[in-house]
Amino acid sequence: MSSYALITGASRGIGRSLAQQLAQKQYNLLLVSRSESELQALAATLAGQYKVSVHYLAADLSAAGAARQVYEWCIQHKWDISLLINNAGYGIWGYFDELSLDEQHNMLQLNMQAPVELTYYMIPLLKQHPQAYILNVSSTAAYQAVPGMTLYAASKSFMLGFTRGLRHELKRTHISVSCLCPGPVNTNFLERAGMQDIKTIKAAAEKYGMHPDEVAKIALKGLFAKKAEIIPGALNVISAIGTRLLPKALIERIAAGLYKE
Repeated sequence: MSSYALITGASRGIGRSLAQQLAQKQYNLLLVSRSESELQALAATLAGQYKVSVHYLAADLSAAGAARQVYEWCIQHKWDISLLINNAGYGIWGYFDELSLDEQHNMLQLNMQAPVELTYYMIPLLKQHPQAYILNVSSTAAYQAVPGMTLYAASKSFMLGFTRGLRHELKRTHISVSCLCPGPVNTNFLERAGMQDIKTIKAAAEKYGMHPDEVAKIALKGLFAKKAEIIPGALNVISAIGTRLLPKALIERIAAGLYKE
């Protein structure tokens, strides 16, 4: 396979696992994240182990114009891209009015604006293939409001809605669009969100958290099967169904209790 998969947030967690498993499938890789040293090490490892072409770009996608920078990087090198994975994102724990507005704006830029812009730029390239794919990484938080992580959950709900709408718009093309909605995953998410000291969340993550490799395997299976929504783990599927059946106010009270310090 000579085409490339472009992955944002590729140096750690789910993004890193997706990169490794796509390399195993003989996809060439374009890796994007903030950490150049981690990208350089990962690129060397994957290229050496799987004999695929791997290039990387260190970029902060929360910065204005970063998605355009990624696109121009791809155009400059004339890479043939058949798979886009919008994985980069993070959460912030705390009440909306008590958190820094600038930090929340950066989160929204990374979680929503960057993937929207990058998808817009990449669609013409993806359309050149007889079969192409887009995978947007959301969360089970997309299925309900989460007091204490209000904007994070809202941003993930946005990504789910964006994916489903775009999937319908592109149904007459050869581009399949899917949304990955994982529950707890054993990454550095809690530390980045400032939630490592919340006992209920930490305990749930330790008990129910999935390994990124497992999530990536399920994600790629669902992606290539052209599923609209991919929810790894039976408990997470049940939870997502429950949010549709139970009263919203009850779900919100439960979530607020979990995310309380």
